[in-house]
Amino acid sequence: MKPKNIRWRSVLLWGAVLLCALRSQDMLFAQIGAQPVESRLTKRAITVDDLWAMGRVSDPQISPDGKWIAYTVTYYDMEKNTGNSNIWVVSVNGGKPRQLTTSSKADFFPRWSPDGKRIAFTSTRDGSAQIYVISIDGGEARKVTALSTGASSAIWSPDGTSLLFLSESYPDCLTDSCNAAREKAQQSSKVKARLIDHLMYRQWNRWFDGKRSHLFLINTDGTGVRDMTPWDYDIPPIDLGGSTDYAFSPDGKEICFTMNTDSVITLSTNNDLFTIPVTGGAPRRITENKANDNQPAYSPDGKYIAYRAAERPGFESDRLQLMLYNRVTGETRSLTSNFDRSVNEVVWAPDSKSLFFTVQEGPYYSVYRTSVSGGSPKKVLSGGFIRNLRISPDGKFLVFQNEHVNFPTEIFRADIDGKNVQQLTFTNAERVAQLDLKPLESFWFIGAYGDSVEGLIVKPPLFDPKKKYPVVFLVHGGPQGAWEDDFHYRWNAEMFASPGYVVVMVNFHGSTGYGQRFTDVISGDWGGAPLEDLMKGLDYALAHFSYMDSTRVAAAGASYGGYMINWIAGHTNRFKCLVSHDGMFNTVSAYGTTDELWFNEWEFKGTPWTNRSLYEKFSPSNFVQNFKTPTLVVHGQLDYRLDVSEGIQMFTALQRQRVPSKFLYFPDEGHFVLKPQNARLWWNTVLGWIGDWIQR
Repeated sequence: MKPKNIRWRSVLLWGAVLLCALRSQDMLFAQIGAQPVESRLTKRAITVDDLWAMGRVSDPQISPDGKWIAYTVTYYDMEKNTGNSNIWVVSVNGGKPRQLTTSSKADFFPRWSPDGKRIAFTSTRDGSAQIYVISIDGGEARKVTALSTGASSAIWSPDGTSLLFLSESYPDCLTDSCNAAREKAQQSSKVKARLIDHLMYRQWNRWFDGKRSHLFLINTDGTGVRDMTPWDYDIPPIDLGGSTDYAFSPDGKEICFTMNTDSVITLSTNNDLFTIPVTGGAPRRITENKANDNQPAYSPDGKYIAYRAAERPGFESDRLQLMLYNRVTGETRSLTSNFDRSVNEVVWAPDSKSLFFTVQEGPYYSVYRTSVSGGSPKKVLSGGFIRNLRISPDGKFLVFQNEHVNFPTEIFRADIDGKNVQQLTFTNAERVAQLDLKPLESFWFIGAYGDSVEGLIVKPPLFDPKKKYPVVFLVHGGPQGAWEDDFHYRWNAEMFASPGYVVVMVNFHGSTGYGQRFTDVISGDWGGAPLEDLMKGLDYALAHFSYMDSTRVAAAGASYGGYMINWIAGHTNRFKCLVSHDGMFNTVSAYGTTDELWFNEWEFKGTPWTNRSLYEKFSPSNFVQNFKTPTLVVHGQLDYRLDVSEGIQMFTALQRQRVPSKFLYFPDEGHFVLKPQNARLWWNTVLGWIGDWIQR
């Protein structure tokens, strides 16, 4: 089960192999990993401390004059067990970057003022998150907000006189003093019990406390703050949103935002777009689609609002089309109705005649361009893991983040036609230069339904093709997700390869990036076609790559990957050991404890009392009698997507079957392990467990 975001390519096997070869020629960074032998011998394997020492680059923003890029870099301190982010600025032509903020706390979400002289950002430097403004020339930042419930993610009004931002507040509180009093009363109360009368009451890793996320407007001098959305709904919605779900119209008179007004949010994916005048008033719903609409973006000329829309209510991984809403006529039309990929980030060309957007294609992300007048989207840029796409004010170049499995995120630019790609930041160049990080490799095989399925490989450091290496077989989450060419900070393929293992990954049926039909077929078939793909993919790799040792193979996965590890435990004994992180063990109990009921009801075609047979068919709990493989179970107490009881049940079953097993329990982590020292323990425990068993 996935944290979000998130496609059927049916071709002959040899056609897929050819496609893979052509794709590799199209990579932006073909030179990565192509080092002289002498250079490789001086390098070493990555460690968990190396992983956490990397500067995590994000959120590039181009200045209004097109000369500068503001962005965020986050560093973690392993010993202090904390992280810190600051804002940096670099020329669009490259060169030495300049650190703009130097707070010991988090500074992030930089946004340029319309005149380009200031940057608004969110900071926790005074405790709670608040909005600050700093001159581009540097100096002390000026605090704009001081709300008791905090403030974040500000964007400027077109005239630069006000800021629109997010803050949580109690819907019945009309003043900040009311919010402050309510907060104080809750925190000081000796009674921590909750009386709950509706769904949902907790989400991801937090319990709801009566507050709602709302949009606020404030003058840039810190006066005149007001709640623009004082209703009992979350804006943006608590889930399934876009990269940014609120925007000013170009004339500054209107605000568009995403909101879900359904009464039972845990059953609903019905996000819609609404508009309100900046002067305030009742919201006007401009989308009537019963499925997910999000990420509104006004055209520069103000004629249109572009947004993303799914078709099927209740299905969070449906294809998201690029839609245009005509503000004059009220007409809505799709620009990608015949495009079998889901649209991710969307940016307008300055002339309002075309839009650029990113899409997933297998393990990679590409940039496409499409005309407002219609026609087939045209690919502009491909290769790697392209995110946070921006376009220069003059429409001449693109700015974006890119990364690879062996290359942490940096910022790049390219001409508007995708040519002349240039790396602008080198945040981790020195660290990466010390490490022998292998590039992602691809292979294709025939899987379930006779379809071509893609597998991926990462080789170990100092790889010698004449040797045989143990194999770590990784299973991705989602299940509507994919293994991608990204430098993952939790399930990092280079880390799994670092002890001297070959990492094998399969994008089985259900994975995104291969067309919507390929994604759809996993629903109602969790243990069927995906397991067939995984086993056939592993068989193919072991038979075709002589450097893989078929007698020493371990398997690991998280979320749906954890479910699949639990399922594998009851269906095959081929692995030396297993690692199950935050996996579903009992499909019925998982339904009753999850935060998002729409997900389980879509995947298992109803509730446990309306379609019990499907829940039972694919529940790992019904195959405990077959458990024999040594298994490490990992789970976090604060995981409300898959409750900790799922991990406890899995461990109990293993122990009662007298299967060698351990339970790594995190009382302070959720679905993800995010704290530096917890992550170090996770890596040491997981790799230690695999090492203990894979060498036997």
